[in-house]
Amino acid sequence: MVAIRGAVLERIGAPRPYARSRPLAVSGLDLAPPGPGELLVRVEAAGVCHSDLSVVDGNRVRPVPMLLGHEAAGIVEAVGAGPAIGGIAVGQRVVLTFLPRCGQCPACATGGLTPCEPGSAANGAGTLLGGDIRLRRAGQPVHHHLGVSGFATHAVVSATSAVPVPDDVPPSVAALLGCAVLTGGGAVINVARPAAGQTVVVVGLGGVGMAAVLTVLAHDGVDVIAIDQLPEKLAAASGLGVQRTYTPQQALDAGVRAPMVIEAVGHPAALQTAIELTAPGGRTITVGLPPPDARISVSPLGLVAEGRSLIGSYLGSTVPARDIPRFVALWRAGKLPVQQLVSSTIALDDINEAMDRLADGGAVRQVITFD
Repeated sequence: MVAIRGAVLERIGAPRPYARSRPLAVSGLDLAPPGPGELLVRVEAAGVCHSDLSVVDGNRVRPVPMLLGHEAAGIVEAVGAGPAIGGIAVGQRVVLTFLPRCGQCPACATGGLTPCEPGSAANGAGTLLGGDIRLRRAGQPVHHHLGVSGFATHAVVSATSAVPVPDDVPPSVAALLGCAVLTGGGAVINVARPAAGQTVVVVGLGGVGMAAVLTVLAHDGVDVIAIDQLPEKLAAASGLGVQRTYTPQQALDAGVRAPMVIEAVGHPAALQTAIELTAPGGRTITVGLPPPDARISVSPLGLVAEGRSLIGSYLGSTVPARDIPRFVALWRAGKLPVQQLVSSTIALDDINEAMDRLADGGAVRQVITFD
């Protein structure tokens, strides 16, 4: 067993402010060694994402207690028994991704179009891909979050949840490649696939939406329009180089229409706006995860008569082992400044306050760093 510290969600739906109700408790845990096909990773950095908040506030019900965190990077310290998976070795920096891939189910054969079926089942159950739980506290099991549980000093993960990156990729950049960039950037390169002379609209400027903006800006000759309710988010997009920014109502009043619109909020109103901003013949791409009972109203005639498409994209329709190297190459070339997504670095003990800032909409990506 390895003694670790981690942020464990004790109960779902605690009242705000979280700084007062303290739904996440930072405490000591015991982490069992990696089994076959698994890795022990010393976590260097972890991003705080809305998918973490959605478990805290109850929009995504998961088994508790659960050690949260699904967007992280670190150094491999041990490899489980059996043949190495993906050539991962001790000492390598790896990006941890929140959907393990069995590589054998029909979903894994779609090239990223649909999520791995056993991986999704394990994530829902709060286990690793093989069905095991490696975390204990006072002898009792603590569930894994999306196969990562990155809000901790160490994690045991399936090797299929890890992608090696070169040593020159900083931990905070590597961490954001695992969710924000895969989801937002993946929607751009795998689904939108814009060509020179085209325009992409991004609705919602959190970490995922800003990653989509950066990825569009990495394309020569492609224009991007950024949409958000908050003036500070629009100002941040302008700081990245976006020339046109609007609130949703301003965009509708201005008659903005584009052939590709990416919705990255996870709210029905945002998706409704994205559909209205999609030009005839265009594609509305939704990557946000709304509550399960959320609904929208769509005119089927509008889709058919104008030849428009509504496309869901989970994890940016990526295959992490295929796409993370593509993003690393763009970062190295200076075309994808992922570090600009980091709004602040925080300590693990500040996790409840970080959830408040995220819920208030005031943060793009807060990154927990471990010394």
